[in-house]
Amino acid sequence: MGKYFGTDGFRGEANVNLTSEHAYKIGKFIGWYYGARRDRKARIVIGKDTRRSSYMFEYAIVAGLTSAGADAYMLHVTTTPSVAYVTRVDNFDCGVMISASHNPFYDNGIKLINSRGEKMDDETTNAIEAYLDGDMDRLGLSGDVPAATRESLGEIVDYVSGRNRYVGYLISLAAHSYKNMRVGLDCANGSAWNIARTVFEALGAKTFVINAEPDGVNINRNAGSTHIDALRRFVIENHLDVGFAYDGDADRCLAVDENGDVVDGDKIIYIFAKRLKKEGRLAGNKVVTTIMSNFGLYKALDEEGIGYEKTAVGDRFVYENMVQNGYRVGGEQSGHIILSKYATTGDGILTSIKLMEAMLDSKQTLSRLCMPVKSYPQVLKNVRVSDKAAVRENGHVQKVVAAMAERLGDTGRVLLRESGTEPVIRVMAEAKDERLAEQCVNEMIDAMKAEGLA
Repeated sequence: MGKYFGTDGFRGEANVNLTSEHAYKIGKFIGWYYGARRDRKARIVIGKDTRRSSYMFEYAIVAGLTSAGADAYMLHVTTTPSVAYVTRVDNFDCGVMISASHNPFYDNGIKLINSRGEKMDDETTNAIEAYLDGDMDRLGLSGDVPAATRESLGEIVDYVSGRNRYVGYLISLAAHSYKNMRVGLDCANGSAWNIARTVFEALGAKTFVINAEPDGVNINRNAGSTHIDALRRFVIENHLDVGFAYDGDADRCLAVDENGDVVDGDKIIYIFAKRLKKEGRLAGNKVVTTIMSNFGLYKALDEEGIGYEKTAVGDRFVYENMVQNGYRVGGEQSGHIILSKYATTGDGILTSIKLMEAMLDSKQTLSRLCMPVKSYPQVLKNVRVSDKAAVRENGHVQKVVAAMAERLGDTGRVLLRESGTEPVIRVMAEAKDERLAEQCVNEMIDAMKAEGLA
């Protein structure tokens, strides 16, 4: 990760450590950068979520782009996967999504997407960071990037048609009518607030929607995939067949079955993998998970004879593994699910459509489809430390971790993971018994404290 850009863009609190000046300079740089590389006007497409600050950042980025001679195409409020789709399909040089995903409203972020609809490469973000820091020598520039004048100024184009085409694409992926299906949607007062309802109603579902009244400050507030209890109650009270919860920019989806039980990303991966294998379409007979996926998922995949890869946490790493090996299904427990035949990013609405297809094809309820996955109790505690590397390298701590792993054997696992954004070590254990998992976590934390590391 760089100084500003992490695994999911440049993220921070609006007007604190992510400012409109940052946004303007990012727009100005990429407007010049892509124009200079292509020897023509750059074409950049921009979307945003419903945060109050998203409008400020949108206008700042567009000002930067057009001042550098790039044409800015505005999708307005839309989802991250829609920006990736439009960037790829409509041959844009770059896409920009303004969102802090599942974070509270006062945070925001700038996500950059390359011309293939993928998260931006490190080489480009490193160049942007050099520009933000005024390091012109590193960029081979004698001064600031040149400003456009007269007819070389960039144009601003209202590109709602691109967003509408994405909606049409989602609808086209359904092979069934959803008539007589009672579907709940929790839109997190975010990017999905209008798109999700449009898609499901077009497919004939009896659609029940909550948290679809964004006001700029209620995005993710007790809503969406990170606060799923509201949807669980909603499904039960309204006797729904299924419910889907999205996060702020709708690149995640968690589901709720007809009983009100949560179907997380691990169970969704299992459903998709099993279905594709049955159809002979599971490339490499493998799925891609992260190190945080539940032990119960791996047990269920083993029973089906399906292999798996494990990556670092982050949908970027999942996608890179999928591309390198040609795999078709991957994702995270949190609901970032990537179906590489259809998308280059996690796409919450796409995930929910494909779950509906699995239910209708099999004529089974969602609870029945994921029943073989018996999620192990998981205990996770965050421990603040002064030196994350010292924990990783400490012999006593690692000895205790190894002892806990040996105690659990093939009935669970333990994990120490460094946070990518905080001075925190995440201590996790999974076991068939929650008390045993709690005990393992506590013993690992005690070992860190005994060494003066926590």
